[in-house]
Amino acid sequence: MVGGERGQTGFKGENVSNLDLGLIGNCCVSALVDKEGRVVWCCLPRFDGDPVFHALLSNNGREEGRAGNSRGVFAIELEDLVESTQAYIPNTAILRTELRGKSGSIEIIDFMPRFKWRERSFRPQMLVRRVRPLSGSPRIRIKVEPEFANGSVKPFQTFGSNHIRYCSDDQNYRLTTDAPIDYIRNATPFIANEAINLIFGPDETLSEGVYQTAKHYEERTHSYWKNWSHRLALPFEWQDAVTRAAITLKLCAYEPTGAVVAAMTTSIPEAANSGRNWDYRFCWVRDAFFVIRALNSLAAVQTMENYVRWIMNVVAMTQGGRIQPVYGIGLEAELTETYADALPGYRGMGPVRIGNQAHEHDQHDTYGNIILGVTQAFFDQRLFLELGRAEFERLEAVGQMAYDLHDKPDAGIWELRTRARVHTSSSLMCWAACDRLAKIAACLQLPDRSTFWRTRAEKIRSAILELAWSDKRQAFVESFGGSTLDASVLLMSEVGMIEPSDPRYISTVRVLEKTLGRGPFMMRYEEADDFGVPETTFNICAFWRLDALAKIGEQDKAREIFEELLAVRNPLGLMSEDTAFEDRMLWGNFPQTYSMVGIINGAVRLSKSWEAAT
Repeated sequence: MVGGERGQTGFKGENVSNLDLGLIGNCCVSALVDKEGRVVWCCLPRFDGDPVFHALLSNNGREEGRAGNSRGVFAIELEDLVESTQAYIPNTAILRTELRGKSGSIEIIDFMPRFKWRERSFRPQMLVRRVRPLSGSPRIRIKVEPEFANGSVKPFQTFGSNHIRYCSDDQNYRLTTDAPIDYIRNATPFIANEAINLIFGPDETLSEGVYQTAKHYEERTHSYWKNWSHRLALPFEWQDAVTRAAITLKLCAYEPTGAVVAAMTTSIPEAANSGRNWDYRFCWVRDAFFVIRALNSLAAVQTMENYVRWIMNVVAMTQGGRIQPVYGIGLEAELTETYADALPGYRGMGPVRIGNQAHEHDQHDTYGNIILGVTQAFFDQRLFLELGRAEFERLEAVGQMAYDLHDKPDAGIWELRTRARVHTSSSLMCWAACDRLAKIAACLQLPDRSTFWRTRAEKIRSAILELAWSDKRQAFVESFGGSTLDASVLLMSEVGMIEPSDPRYISTVRVLEKTLGRGPFMMRYEEADDFGVPETTFNICAFWRLDALAKIGEQDKAREIFEELLAVRNPLGLMSEDTAFEDRMLWGNFPQTYSMVGIINGAVRLSKSWEAAT
């Protein structure tokens, strides 16, 4: 299948609880739009900022909002709504929603401006919404209900002839529009017999009229994304899925610093009423590496260059000491976890967390992911960024930490809060740190250093092969001397530590499939954690599984699993972190970069070649 964009259809009154949301953004800010064209999540002034529109975590802004309890929503509602359809304009981050009712229909175009202007990236903290009547005499209601301070402060309003200001002591935003201001202020229904433009953003006067600005920004944003997508090196098959995944990953990169967030949301639970609610609006070194590698496989290298700059700042900041697994997108180290008590949570399933305790954890795989994330930049001659001996020497301090910690207990890849072990996946990435340093040293013509790091890598590899193998389970297990299974050991082949043809690796794949597989899906591990036994499958583990199957020669089975995983994406082609294997509902923060990475990796791995197919 090489067709166009996916779309979705919905009806008024449906219980929308499967994250049927579209992501728009500009690599500085973003928003989530539901199937009826309602902005239900938007943080300002950046991804981890205050959720000015937060209906996603306050009863989803659904029927309760229509009863007069609307909170944190930017809605354009069609009277007597019967049906809605939604799709991205192909190969862009521009979302089109069509609402159809008994009296008529409208189109909503949503985007955040993104283009080159005066030889630099123009990506303002701005949401643009364009409404156009399509048929009949549609009667609409526009509700703009931002709240500040994580839903605890309702702003006061001032207004002029073409704008409304939403203000508090420390925040000020402006809606500029050519719609009747009085109708918006009072959420009064009116007939939309001509096009309407709404621009929400900083409290600043536009340099042109709202229509001219919205039209100009849409045209240039459309051109930007078309050109960006045009340069992708796509596989022959599943092109629409890969393009949407690539655009989504691009949107999750915070361009001012180069950081990549794990997801755009906080506290969407991993399972219903599980309490597994986390804030993912930060940069995990581990997740970001896989994002960068996936985009590199499509020849989208600019994001890598920006991320390498961010990573090297982390290395310089820590000066050879402890590196956290997660930082803020502006290199913030303190991500103290608090609760947003004013927000009831996704479908009322709190708590809503702000910040993430993981910044306090020791996760030793971080050191390997740091070095993995920058390795290509030493070899890739296309890049403007030049790395040399000075950068290598900084990375050697990271490698020293990896070597020192490869056999020490940590919280592991799954960030266990109350238990520490010598996790196989952590030791594996410590091996990768030493292995890649050896290769970088050889590239820089430093043979002594290459030998030094190769010797260390071999020592760690020997320890993993001896201590992580369980004769009883006939598999590599989750920790040295352990007995339980963990899907993350599949990465042993992914990073090149073991050949996929090794009988021990093949046996591990078989045992993991039997124990952790749930149809096409995959659990993370079999042992209970801080919250009990996990209830939902972890999407990236399913992608690791199909990759392993392809490597051991089971290509057809891997393709079947891949198609089933694509079928559980939401109707716009996006995935969250987790899937309930029984009813295939999406759970966890959204859209999850790790999951979108799996789509790209799976397609690149499994697609027919262009030569063979054409």
